[in-house]
Amino acid sequence: MPAATARVLPTADAVPPAERLLPEGFTLAARRALAKTDPTLGALMKQVGPFRMKVNSIQSPFLALAESIVYQQLTGKAAATIFGRVCERVGKGRRFTPEAVLAHPVEGLREAGLSGAKTAALRDLAAKALEGEVPTLARARRMSDTELVEHLTKVRGIGQWTVEMLLMFRLGRPDVLPVDDYGIRKGFMRTYGLEELPRPKELLAYGERWRPWRSVASWYLWRSLELSNNPASPGGGRA
Repeated sequence: MPAATARVLPTADAVPPAERLLPEGFTLAARRALAKTDPTLGALMKQVGPFRMKVNSIQSPFLALAESIVYQQLTGKAAATIFGRVCERVGKGRRFTPEAVLAHPVEGLREAGLSGAKTAALRDLAAKALEGEVPTLARARRMSDTELVEHLTKVRGIGQWTVEMLLMFRLGRPDVLPVDDYGIRKGFMRTYGLEELPRPKELLAYGERWRPWRSVASWYLWRSLELSNNPASPGGGRA
């Protein structure tokens, strides 16, 4: 394992300014800063090429998390079909509300293709949203990464990884490092020439040198598994 910094800090506890949100906030200066603090990562960035992470806008964290619940442990095509059926029953777009989910019979959600566990998780998400645990988009943008993780992981079926994906790929947060993601750990192992996967704690400690651009480092670690000279295939993450 490459030498790690002695201190391990929690997930980012400050809301990044708008000009630093990804991908618009990724500047040449940020890439230079990462390469300077970590030459091995710098070599990987040079090999992969420009930073092209896509951030998909959302209408609400509630809708994004509902979709995440449906997509868990399914292929994209199957999940999209089931989520489409759920939306047909509950409501599409702005009509997909916590109230609409709770008003719909459990049997109808099951008939749409949801398992019992996912049905329970979706209803718990709706209940937590009505209780204020799931913030509106406006409120989410004012909350720190740590606050969002603490609030959203109270929902049944929502773990830290799911929230981290929301932070990165829906809210464009620049300093997220999903240390439990297999693809991140595999990419780190290959990039740094390790013989085994790093433990999440080790990866978190090493990643301190990537602040405040750990999302960028994460994206490049995922992409490292797609290089022609790398036999591994990606195990996590998104475009």
